[in-house]
Amino acid sequence: MEKKPVKFSVVDAFTEVAFMGNPAAVCLLEEERDEEWLKAVAMEFNLSETCYLTRIHHHQEADESKSNPRFHLRWFTPVAEVELCGHATLASAHVLFTSGLVKSNVIEFLTLSGILTAKKIPGHGKVDDGLEVLSSTSKDDFSIELDFPTISVIECEPNEIPTIPITLNGASVINVKKTSIGDDLIVELASGQSVADLEPQFDELQKCTGRGVIITGISPHGSKFDFFSRFFCPKLGINEDPVTGSVHCALAPYWSQKLGKRDFLALQASPRGGVLDLHLDEETQRVKIRGKAVTVMEGCVFASC
Repeated sequence: MEKKPVKFSVVDAFTEVAFMGNPAAVCLLEEERDEEWLKAVAMEFNLSETCYLTRIHHHQEADESKSNPRFHLRWFTPVAEVELCGHATLASAHVLFTSGLVKSNVIEFLTLSGILTAKKIPGHGKVDDGLEVLSSTSKDDFSIELDFPTISVIECEPNEIPTIPITLNGASVINVKKTSIGDDLIVELASGQSVADLEPQFDELQKCTGRGVIITGISPHGSKFDFFSRFFCPKLGINEDPVTGSVHCALAPYWSQKLGKRDFLALQASPRGGVLDLHLDEETQRVKIRGKAVTVMEGCVFASC
């Protein structure tokens, strides 16, 4: 029997206006699809992330905490499945909230990183991000708050960072650490402006240990932001990820230790740019990541493997 077309949306996450932030393709599955098809569709979209949602139906569950709608959620880059993705989770929640597929203000996602929640915050209004954006007063003017696990930041071995000065074209480096998950390097530069202006050498980035390189720096004086960041990950088919929620699970504790605070407004200073409102809960070791999203395309995937 021929499979039904799969509905999809392309959503720009961590932005209030189209063609900014980070685009993700969100595919709504009525049934699970095989790995070959999931990878092929992700390669076809060729976005930093394509994700797949499948509703989980409850069967007389007595546990009240499971009363929120639940979905299986998987994330794929053009070349691989990943264990955690913030912007595609935000995009998924945005699709579900705006389409009317869920009535609750809380959604639970069953993922490779456990159960993640997304909470709709109605009437949150425009994020005061210092960027020129169009404000909205429609019923769709809301923020989404993701509840993610922290990622600890650990020391690097000296042999893990020998090419960093070449990779970053001589940018002034303050500190180099790495994440405990994925072994992403975290490289702090002298200023947020240096982060925004950076033009790395991607052939050298390919030689770095671990998955990718997170560049970060303190925000310029007078900025509304606390810190800037960028994320380069050519090994996963993404030279630069425009806005990356998951790396802020490491950046929040990193900057909390340096700045002595737990609430941050962060700018991912890629060419598309995106804003993340962060809260670090040290007791539970969770990071609340709040942002907005905009749907820019809708359609159907007709092909089957």
